[in-house]
Amino acid sequence: MKRTLAVLSLVAGALLICSLRTMAQTGNAAQTPSAAPAQSGIDRDISMLRQDLRSKKKQTIAANLQLTDADATKFWPVYDQYVAELTKINDEKYAVIKEYGDAWGNMKDDQALSLINRALAVEEKVAQLRIKYVPIFSKVVSGSIVATFFQIERRVQALVDLQISAQLPLVQAQ
Repeated sequence: MKRTLAVLSLVAGALLICSLRTMAQTGNAAQTPSAAPAQSGIDRDISMLRQDLRSKKKQTIAANLQLTDADATKFWPVYDQYVAELTKINDEKYAVIKEYGDAWGNMKDDQALSLINRALAVEEKVAQLRIKYVPIFSKVVSGSIVATFFQIERRVQALVDLQISAQLPLVQAQ
């Protein structure tokens, strides 16, 4: 499992570094009309990155969660439903990150407070989604599988979050 998570972390880190550097480089240009195609290219790259991360995350979970064929038949549809809801929440998360990147360098106090409050609200939504899905998963697989799934899911998300936060400069550094 450590090897799988390390590989996932490296892939996520490399892709995020490239995407965030591209965003930072085009951040000032995004204000001009001629930069609109470049911005949509960045959005497309981030969308592809997120899709790749979801795929790698699912592979990591599949490789580390010990499911019988009967368990797998019941688990994966619930997982896909969970990921669909999580993706909507993460759309908000990445919108906040994008706004942060666009505002960095000229961010005012009220904007900084708004962004942190929105980021914290997203974290709360993720926690509420996990709480919502514990009993849903528990209806289809054992409690130990549910607990293991959420351990793996949280570890993978922590790695991704660490990679993202490592690339975002502190507000006071602007």
